[in-house]
Amino acid sequence: MKIWLDGALQDIESARVSVLDHGLTVGDGIFETVKAVEGRTFALTRHLDRLTRSARGLGLPEPDHTEIRRACAAVLDANPMPLGRLRITYTGGHGPLGSDRGEHGPTLVVALGETGRRPDSTAAITVPWTRNERGALTGLKTTSYAENVVALARAHRSGASEALFGNTVGLLCEGTGSNVFVVLDGEIHTPPLASGCLAGITRELTVEWTGAKETDLPLDVLERADEVFLTSTLRDVQAVHRVDDRELPGMDGPVTTKAMRIFAERAGDDLDP
Repeated sequence: MKIWLDGALQDIESARVSVLDHGLTVGDGIFETVKAVEGRTFALTRHLDRLTRSARGLGLPEPDHTEIRRACAAVLDANPMPLGRLRITYTGGHGPLGSDRGEHGPTLVVALGETGRRPDSTAAITVPWTRNERGALTGLKTTSYAENVVALARAHRSGASEALFGNTVGLLCEGTGSNVFVVLDGEIHTPPLASGCLAGITRELTVEWTGAKETDLPLDVLERADEVFLTSTLRDVQAVHRVDDRELPGMDGPVTTKAMRIFAERAGDDLDP
């Protein structure tokens, strides 16, 4: 396995990032996960644009899209696989142990891991913790993911693959690594970005392609929604057959099934929509 680290391909066994890298010591970094099918990326331009927005939000130097594209191509060529998770990580670089940044410049890592196709339907739980829709990191895809690690572990213990958060005012927000959609009276709704959710790339495309409405939704909408589905880079559109103890139609939901079909067709027609 070869990865890209600061300008060149390296063997994963010998590649080294400083133990004083700010991404490690204080979580001062951003990332993108890109789906790669047979060595070809999906929606890379949108992912790079979001990476830049996240960099601006953290005050990091703007990432060089040309370099990152070159890195992605090199990693994909060096590690052929049918379906891969391409991870672009961009951190504050070598720095002091505190929150102040150093002067060494950012660290760029591009790595690839093999993955499998997700099930068509899954289970989710709600968790008692909240997303802060007014926080400094709201809307940024940062490496500060420990909150998601804790929530996802709770979901796994409950036989689910995702945990869903409300925000500080009791509105539905997002999952640990996904956006959530609900169907009410035949219409698709998803929380707006003002709820504190990440501007998911798959979410964005799903809204564009299905006409879903961005709506403030109370967390308890999950108790009465006709259908629920999740979106993310590696899930695409995935039906939900259970939220907490409530059973849902899953793949039998006609609106969800149509959304899945539309996404698959449109994504198949254009790899960089």
